[in-house]
Amino acid sequence: MTAFSAVADVRERLAVTGYLADESIATTAFLADRLGKPLLVEGPAGVGKTELAKAVATATGADLVRLQCYEGLDEARALYEWNYKKQLLRIQASRDGSAWEQVHDDVFGEEFLLDRPLLAAIRRSQPTVLLIDEVDKADVEMEGLLLEVLSDFQVTIPELGTIAAVRRPFVVLTSNASRELSEALKRRCLYLHMDYPAPQREREIVLARVPEAAERLVDQVVRTVAALRGLDLRKAPSIAETIDWARALVALGRDELDGGTARGTLGVVLKHAADQERAAGALSLG
Repeated sequence: MTAFSAVADVRERLAVTGYLADESIATTAFLADRLGKPLLVEGPAGVGKTELAKAVATATGADLVRLQCYEGLDEARALYEWNYKKQLLRIQASRDGSAWEQVHDDVFGEEFLLDRPLLAAIRRSQPTVLLIDEVDKADVEMEGLLLEVLSDFQVTIPELGTIAAVRRPFVVLTSNASRELSEALKRRCLYLHMDYPAPQREREIVLARVPEAAERLVDQVVRTVAALRGLDLRKAPSIAETIDWARALVALGRDELDGGTARGTLGVVLKHAADQERAAGALSLG
């Protein structure tokens, strides 16, 4: 059963959550839902990739299951592992002479299985959004594990057999493109590239999230952030940081962004001292 009835339905329902999707985002999300395909969203950090998954979950009333990827992530953290302490207690309790075959079958049963995000999402019967966040940070070997899950929405556990999805989750994979993902993984997904929005779009996003901010102030913030992104910074400001800057200025009672205020609040959007100094010089902030 699909969650969205049309592309326009995606845009309207995501907008209710505060996520303003353009036509490309709404169309790809609709197709991922309608075709039952995972959605791979790639782009620089801070453009709203993770927020898209959260917004879809909120808009559809689904639970969000998140797998945060990192170097060294393994099957035990991503898929499942056995409750070794409980298994040991069961083995110790079997010293009454129970046959090893019986004990072995017992300790590798459902009672001793610990679901991790991938298996948890597969086994859920309720509407679920599975977010596999920053997949490019995981080792290449992890992609092999993802292939079975994303190809057939099933997981094979040697001791229990194959567990197939009761209800397919809506899957969103995000990548900051720090490394090239395998073609095998990409083939199983629909692809969406997200970049920083155009100033007018970002203005609409900020006004939607910070409606108490004066429009003049939001215009100045958005223009300044666009200028910051054009500099050679270690970390360009994200959309979330643009929103945070507008909120901070409202909290300070400002209705415009002058040079002194901008310099004093750069820490909201730039988190490296060198970036702040470069920005202050380039933008002539007092």
